[in-house]
Amino acid sequence: MKSRILLLLLLPLVAGLAMDPATKPVERPSPGDVIRLWKDRAPRSTGDKDADIPTITAYLADPAKANGAAVVICPGGGYSGLTMTYEGVDVAKWFNQHGVSAFVLKYRISPYGQPAPLLDGQRAIRLVRLNAKAWGIDYKRIGIMGFSAGGHVASSVGTHWDKYVPGSDDPVLGQSCRPDFMILVYPVITMKDKITHPGSRKVLLGDHPPQKLINLYCNEEQVKDDTPPTFIVASKTDDIVPVKNSELFAAALKSHKVPYEFLELPTGGHGYGMATNDPKLSIWTDKCLEWMDKQGLMKGAK
Repeated sequence: MKSRILLLLLLPLVAGLAMDPATKPVERPSPGDVIRLWKDRAPRSTGDKDADIPTITAYLADPAKANGAAVVICPGGGYSGLTMTYEGVDVAKWFNQHGVSAFVLKYRISPYGQPAPLLDGQRAIRLVRLNAKAWGIDYKRIGIMGFSAGGHVASSVGTHWDKYVPGSDDPVLGQSCRPDFMILVYPVITMKDKITHPGSRKVLLGDHPPQKLINLYCNEEQVKDDTPPTFIVASKTDDIVPVKNSELFAAALKSHKVPYEFLELPTGGHGYGMATNDPKLSIWTDKCLEWMDKQGLMKGAK
């Protein structure tokens, strides 16, 4: 039933996407190059200003160090802003040091609500996959990462995906938008009252969303057997996004026998990013790389 509801919600959007002009593969970008997700206006966009144009900023790993893995990074900001530096660019450069290519996603935020951020995340995965060969990326090792509300974007993409859109003239839509792995850092997961981050829910779903829409974006309820392997990190002392969000998602992954690791930090609060100046918190970055290695995502490391 939930999958039918999702299909009904997205069918008119898919039709609109298919009308976009074909997007050709992009030449290998330089570090910091910004790539539009759609050649023309994005679906549901209401203007042509910077805030209306979703993009990815590319940070390809040095070919001498690249291992073939790639990740699309979704910064946080409560769906009202984007922390593009310490939850975006800094993370991308860190991944580059370990041979992983990275793309920082600028998804649409307030006044845009659902489904714009989900569509932007799906499109980013498809676009990277389309260009994987040209960019030195293994198309079977493309993941998504999200911080805070960006974790909701990432977990939405990881639980609401399709293999491809048949019959489209747009080659991007001919690619699967399923991430091969997810990394969720103090993520918003659920839209349930008293557990979610209320600001994120209000922007994404509105003041009085219908129950079926709430259920649709409760990503713990959308986990299936083929949900991508997931690494989760959150703090017990998070008073912005309750750790219950991560616990619910971990439990759902476990019930569906999806490989996952949940690193629950005893302290740390919320919004610490990579926590480079705090060894007790920054341990999550090492644990994340170890998990990726165990999943075979770093197999081409040089």
